[in-house]
Amino acid sequence: MAENKLKELSADFAVDVINLVKELKSKRESIISNQIGRSGTSIGANIREAQYAHSKADFISKLQIALKEANETGYWLELLLRTDYISQEVYKDLDTKCSTLRVLLISSINTAKKNS
Repeated sequence: MAENKLKELSADFAVDVINLVKELKSKRESIISNQIGRSGTSIGANIREAQYAHSKADFISKLQIALKEANETGYWLELLLRTDYISQEVYKDLDTKCSTLRVLLISSINTAKKNS
């Protein structure tokens, strides 16, 4: 159940990030947009890879990579806010979604470690 929620939320978040990147590119911002585009979409990609992990350790590793990517994405969001590329409202919405993914990933990683 948690894995399905993670898959769904990460895909929705990736769509939000892609739309943000489009908007940033229209403002001629390319440094952070490239970075957040990679890290924000990588979260879901690693969650999907974890589905077909070769072992419990591989599963945990993929989720840990997704967690690192979510943390990096949070950093880029903060920089976008501090440089006035996004509004406080946009930041809060995306940061809340990113934080939710981090919490769910931490919970999933801890559960997987406990059950190994």
